[in-house]
Amino acid sequence: MRKVSPQRLFFLIIDFIVISFLIFDFGFFIYEKFRAHKLIIISALILILLGTNIYRYFILKDKSRKLLSLTYVSIFSAVVLLSIGVYVFASQHILQQYLFKIKPFLEGSLLLYLILRLTIVIRYLYSIYFNPAILFAGSFFIFDLIGAFLLMLPKATTVGELHFIDAFFTSTSAVCVTGLAVMDTATDFTVFGHTIILFLIQLGGLGILTFTSFFAYFFKGGSSFKETLYVKDYVASETLKDTLKFAMNIVAFTFALEGIGAIFIYFSIEDLSKIDNPIFFSIFHSISAFCNAGFSTAPDGLFNQALRFDYPFQWAIMTLIVFGGLGYNIVFNFFSYLKTYIFNLFNREHKAQLVRLITLNSKIVMTTTMLLLISGFVFFYFNESSNTLVEHNSTFGKITATAFQSVTPRTAGFNTIDYAHLTMPSLLFVILLMWIGGSPASTAGGIKTTTFALATLNIFAIARNKKQIEIGTRSIDNATLNRAFAILCISLITIGISILLLLFFEPKRDLISLAFESFSAYSTVGLSLNLTPVLSYPSKVVIIVVMFIGRIGMLNILIGVLRQMNTQFYEYPKENILIN
Repeated sequence: MRKVSPQRLFFLIIDFIVISFLIFDFGFFIYEKFRAHKLIIISALILILLGTNIYRYFILKDKSRKLLSLTYVSIFSAVVLLSIGVYVFASQHILQQYLFKIKPFLEGSLLLYLILRLTIVIRYLYSIYFNPAILFAGSFFIFDLIGAFLLMLPKATTVGELHFIDAFFTSTSAVCVTGLAVMDTATDFTVFGHTIILFLIQLGGLGILTFTSFFAYFFKGGSSFKETLYVKDYVASETLKDTLKFAMNIVAFTFALEGIGAIFIYFSIEDLSKIDNPIFFSIFHSISAFCNAGFSTAPDGLFNQALRFDYPFQWAIMTLIVFGGLGYNIVFNFFSYLKTYIFNLFNREHKAQLVRLITLNSKIVMTTTMLLLISGFVFFYFNESSNTLVEHNSTFGKITATAFQSVTPRTAGFNTIDYAHLTMPSLLFVILLMWIGGSPASTAGGIKTTTFALATLNIFAIARNKKQIEIGTRSIDNATLNRAFAILCISLITIGISILLLLFFEPKRDLISLAFESFSAYSTVGLSLNLTPVLSYPSKVVIIVVMFIGRIGMLNILIGVLRQMNTQFYEYPKENILIN
């Protein structure tokens, strides 16, 4: 058994104390007389961490660990200098008032310190256990539990004590970027609760593997070969070259787009006076939309009276949903093409070749996405024009409402209409859109657009008696096709079992509502026929499992459990099986 050094034991104790104080600070209501004492202790912790990391910087020999210690020193030094500045220029040098002024900076520095420490722990797990699929699923499950316990803290809710199943359901829905809610997100959770949900959404949308890779590059300048393999699987990179750099670009791109989206959302809101804390509202909805989560801090969600007819706001949300659902590979691929195209405009003598710059994968994703969006728009416009679209008087309003219903079922989960009032054909079409979902390596769920496209193209290939799917001058590998059909079968089996279990636990509910709930959970959409809040606890557990499987992918779990590392050097004789 490996012996823990006194230095490491000291930091573990400090970490435990920091976590305890932050939970006590954020999660519990305390008496007025304890506030100043608590802040004094947190200030002392920061000074201790600053001193110990300065000491470690000078005694450590490993460059990456020295750089990490220097990062801690920089964070805490900035907070100390800022605190001194606030105290010097304060009008009254009263300790209690001074501590309350610098409280956000003290807590923020400790939170950042804990996040960095957490990434180190996770990277250590990568180094001792080599199975990307299991680690990926395990990291999601761990954060589901952590999120559930945080949401059960007294200051996270307005309803008092929260049942563990409800907290775990909400946490899983946030981490799996689903959006199904057994509680009213707007009224049943406080700002602290909303912040926890927002953090879980961001973590679930990007994935813990991407986060740790970002910190590995940003603070340590590199990563291990194993970690590169993990991230390669998660971000769907075809090569190991620059995989970690690609993950860092994903995080930077996500934060940048979410920041721009928050600005557009803020200025697109028609009446800011009707929105509580519009800045936080804009940030929350930007992240929720880009991550295709579907959570909202507005009462009744986007069906709220102040937002239902705010069409510029809805277009901002739709744009973020589409970008998040396309996937980073597709966005970066088209960005590379656009960059090369603009370069050729200004450098006619040394033009770069544009041939094959846009990959076949990007073409399939974009074509399928456009067909689904257009077909969804046409279907809803004509089928719902005399039903749910009646309340939108203007032509622009009807177009916006129709476009929103075409975009959001593909894993976003926002609704500007009451889905319980949709006609039966519309409900079935929504189920189809939910099942297909977004694109691979994106924040979206479902079986994915490429899987649906390949399955459809394979039907025509078989009808034409072709052994492979041919698109232009390229053919699709049979291994990819086999994986697509495995995903199709697993999704239908999982959803079918889910519907049967829900029928058993909810005998008084109609089949279409339960089927809609199951498809929504598996595809991490978040739409519901007003059924989620009234489900029994066994039914909630079923939906939790389905959301988890839908986000992780049952095929990935099976591969992680059943895949053998040895290569087979034999092949059995082939024999045909009758199909029809």
